[in-house]
Amino acid sequence: MSDESGNGGGGDDLSGLSGFFFYVFIVHPATAWILRPGRFERKKSIMYAIGFLALLAAVKTGMEFQAKGPNHYTLLNVNRNSSPLDIKRAYKKLSLQLHPDKNPNDPNASAKFDRVKKAYDVLMDMEFREVYNKFGQDGINSNKRFDETQFFIELGVFYVTWGIMAYVLTLGKRSGLARQWTFTGLIVMLVIEISIMTSRGNPFPSWFFPQNTEYEAVWLMHTLFPALMNGCRSIGGYLYVDLEAQTRQLLMALQEQNKDILLVLRDVQIGVQNIQANGGGGGGGGGNRLAGAAASPVPISRATPTGKIKELQDRLHASNSTVQQAVTQLKSEKTNSNFGFYAMILGYVAFSYIFSS
Repeated sequence: MSDESGNGGGGDDLSGLSGFFFYVFIVHPATAWILRPGRFERKKSIMYAIGFLALLAAVKTGMEFQAKGPNHYTLLNVNRNSSPLDIKRAYKKLSLQLHPDKNPNDPNASAKFDRVKKAYDVLMDMEFREVYNKFGQDGINSNKRFDETQFFIELGVFYVTWGIMAYVLTLGKRSGLARQWTFTGLIVMLVIEISIMTSRGNPFPSWFFPQNTEYEAVWLMHTLFPALMNGCRSIGGYLYVDLEAQTRQLLMALQEQNKDILLVLRDVQIGVQNIQANGGGGGGGGGNRLAGAAASPVPISRATPTGKIKELQDRLHASNSTVQQAVTQLKSEKTNSNFGFYAMILGYVAFSYIFSS
């Protein structure tokens, strides 16, 4: 990350605010268009939305990172664990290549040489080097030192501000899942930042981005949080299931099913009573019934108890399908909630294991 283009904390705040408005007023509506019901299949919609958000966040963050230019380690082609002797050798090699006397035709030769000299001066001083790793070039310019009280005050201001903004943007029952994801990400980011900034020495393994500093890791998290928040808003709203509505639907389906059962049972009871009444009329009326049947060639259809029972079974099957659908959605909602909780725990354990080893 560049040290020449840094304009202080205000520049980073302005960049974060512009990124916030970019994601809220441009990216969020575009993601909502992708996730509109009926546009794609459910799984494809989620995959397309995640891919779109990840691509935009990567491109935007990459452009901002490139605009800042190389940091001191990248400029000297050393890593953050390099010894003073390694840094001195790298500087000597670069100073011979970039010296203005050896590049008379390059108008920027003097500026390039000065940047390399500044990087060398900072990294050779162990106190300046620690400040640079934690606070960047702004910390060197302001002669900043780590003060625990000031650090936690600045930390509280940043996270309380973003917490309020995230809460306002995820108000409402439909945004419950998005609010849970967003605040989980905010808490994880807070834990990581405290672990990074309060650790003595370098908290990262030597293989983990060896030329980047703790300051750049914190900057990256702050820059990506607006993308995370708006991604959670879009996808969380799309995956939202109204449990109260599903419960009402389930109860109404059960109520209608009970009504159907009572109606069919009443018809069966009436049919049985009619059969008993007709069968108990005696044999004297047999001739009259036969004559009546001969005079009326068209048979009179009459619902039988067996037919009514078959009708009851059909209605129960239709009602059960509605009930089963509601129960399935309720179970899937519970599974998704548990999965998010367990994923958060596993992610924290993995982070602690990687950076403590």
